[in-house]
Amino acid sequence: MSAPTLTAAAPSGTPEHSAALEERIARDPGAFRILTGDRPTGPLHLGHYFGTLANRVRLQDAGVELFVVIADYQVLTDRDVADRLPEHVLGLLADYLAAGVDPGRATVFVHSAVPALNQLLLPFLSLVTDGELRRNPTVKDEIAHSRQASVSGLMLTYPVHQAADILFCKANLVPVGRDQLPHQEVARTVARRFNERHAPVFPVPDALLSRAPKLLGTDGGKMSKSRGNALALSATEDETARLLRRAKTDAERHIAYDPDRRPEVSNLVLLAALCQGRDPHEVAAEIGDGGAAALKRAVTESVNEFLRPVRERRATYLADPAGLRRVLAEGNARANAVAERTLAEVRDAMGMLYR
Repeated sequence: MSAPTLTAAAPSGTPEHSAALEERIARDPGAFRILTGDRPTGPLHLGHYFGTLANRVRLQDAGVELFVVIADYQVLTDRDVADRLPEHVLGLLADYLAAGVDPGRATVFVHSAVPALNQLLLPFLSLVTDGELRRNPTVKDEIAHSRQASVSGLMLTYPVHQAADILFCKANLVPVGRDQLPHQEVARTVARRFNERHAPVFPVPDALLSRAPKLLGTDGGKMSKSRGNALALSATEDETARLLRRAKTDAERHIAYDPDRRPEVSNLVLLAALCQGRDPHEVAAEIGDGGAAALKRAVTESVNEFLRPVRERRATYLADPAGLRRVLAEGNARANAVAERTLAEVRDAMGMLYR
């Protein structure tokens, strides 16, 4: 499988390129295979939902082949959360299913259950330099926000492990935000260098930029599980209300949607608008002179109403852990079959099939 050819005027990772890809997807969704996923470090939040989950479901429903990795090995870069992996893995799967990922049409699997995928890391590491890894801005950001006194070698090789995730299934499309483009570029580099050095085994995967706006956390910073500022899909309505009551706003009473001048207020307006499926300017005009209290009430009601069916589905899935494990077992089996075929191709291309 290879990605559709686009003109040099629209390089991967640009809005123009992504717009062209969306047109190709609409015409021929079966030509695309997507790899996406998350580290199981805790419950997903609304930033994940509007940034990635809703887009995955949209593409799945359009007919694109979807692979979703629960990257448990990559949690080992955060040693303080690795001891709750089984709980987090099942919780993450429940989040996926509650959001609309269909295991009948998508392959959901766990890193550690697919040995052939992880064997690709070794030959792939030979294709990148130490300097390239250390200069990766996403790795630098991960290290800067790490709660550890020092970081492991796994953290440094994180982008190459992601390349193995993408390339093991020969994904030719990866939905990403702008902050993930450096990781995506590592996967493209690995694919090109392997093909040039050995044999043309891998498509060079394209980046599909997310169309979702970036949501801030309740403190005005990046919404993150680790920073205590995120609205978790699994939170109760009361927990959501408490977190939003503490949300950062500003001193102006009139509510307006002006992201550049009033980022915190505009973020809350946008959150309500996304949950209501409306334009944020309309939502802001409706609140008007109601001030921060009225804004927070509107956001709380909107979020809780939007998430109510998602939370109900999530609770139903979590009440059946055996059913969740069956979904993983089936996804792991499909991913293993794909990974073993790819690893055999890689060994053949490298002259390492000893028969």
